[in-house]
Amino acid sequence: MSAAPREFAPGLVIQGFEPPLRLRDFQLIAFDMDSTLINIECIDEIADAAGRKAEVAAITEAAMRGEITDFKDSLRRRVALLAGVPAGALEAVYTERLRLNPGAETLLAACRDAGLRTLLVSGGFTFFADRVRARLQMDQARSNLLEIVDGHLTGRVLAQDWGDICDGEEKRRTVLAACADLGCAPAQAIAVGDGANDLPMMGAVGLSVAFQAKPKVRAQAMVAINDGGLDRLLEIVTAR
Repeated sequence: MSAAPREFAPGLVIQGFEPPLRLRDFQLIAFDMDSTLINIECIDEIADAAGRKAEVAAITEAAMRGEITDFKDSLRRRVALLAGVPAGALEAVYTERLRLNPGAETLLAACRDAGLRTLLVSGGFTFFADRVRARLQMDQARSNLLEIVDGHLTGRVLAQDWGDICDGEEKRRTVLAACADLGCAPAQAIAVGDGANDLPMMGAVGLSVAFQAKPKVRAQAMVAINDGGLDRLLEIVTAR
């Protein structure tokens, strides 16, 4: 076993294991959405419609770097700043600003071909997560539900049957529940993220992957993709 981080290839750092691994030896892969599967933080772009992007983005950045440890509180604070934004702003963000990150489609296709269940777990919002899940043909998505009344955001998040807010601990619980449903050990799961609220699920699985991530996340991940697309994981976890 290799313990110290080392550059496996330019922009690709590994620690704690020796590649190659086989994708078919895993049964589940879980992804964060904002800044992992997609190129934006959706909440920051919605805030732009309210003229509050700088204020919201500053809280988002602090939360993702791990400087704000209570993700639920930080999300409620940010969502409150969205009160009064027309619901149409969500569609505008999706169509005009949201793009899949490079390599997302290639990596998801390889995972499907290898028989893995694919899971999206996001501290973002159902409006985007459900569309991204369908677009990438993923099996399941869990994210937060914005309250909309009379065509405008109220500044509140609605509770769902599993709980109120999908934070780091809820991501971890969701991944472990999916493993239990599959009858596989958490060691047979992969988790991919970029922010501090992804660390609980990344720490619970057999292979943790940081994608263009915050320093705290890169330092703890078994694989850090610092340059290139998500499909660079296939340099380490081979499809065959």
